[in-house]
Amino acid sequence: MGEVNGFTPARLVMGVLSTDEGAHPELFSLLEEGFGPILEMSEAVPFSFTDYYDREMGASPSRFFLVFERLLDPSLLAQAKLFTNTVEERFKKEGGRTINLDPGLLTAANLVLATTKNRAHRIALEQGIYAEVTLIYQKGRFNALPWTYADYKSEAFCQLFKRYRSEYLNSL
Repeated sequence: MGEVNGFTPARLVMGVLSTDEGAHPELFSLLEEGFGPILEMSEAVPFSFTDYYDREMGASPSRFFLVFERLLDPSLLAQAKLFTNTVEERFKKEGGRTINLDPGLLTAANLVLATTKNRAHRIALEQGIYAEVTLIYQKGRFNALPWTYADYKSEAFCQLFKRYRSEYLNSL
């Protein structure tokens, strides 16, 4: 029988899709209330990988990532997603989201995202929240899996996550 050990804390990385830049100060404040100080924000880039969100969000969103200073116990990923769902609700306009939040956990080995959508490769956590290993770190780089979203597997984002990983390892 193996010995039960605690989890190594992970870096909380938040994928953000937004069509409402004016809401960002309030958004950042709410997220910092829930998760502590934001350590870094990536540059916002047009989300051109799909038009999946355009109708709901009323325009083509921009994508950026927030990295939080405080490390998170991985067992709290579902609670983080439940919290971000309530934050998304706050910014709805005419029934559609203007902010989409994807909390994830970055570790030395992978990037795991939380989602409300069940698929064959996802693991049930609690209260309708699932976890998905989105990227794995092998041979000095992040590598995509068959189900990895197009933007997350882009070279630019994989390089960004590699830098975040390095900073995370230095913080342990």
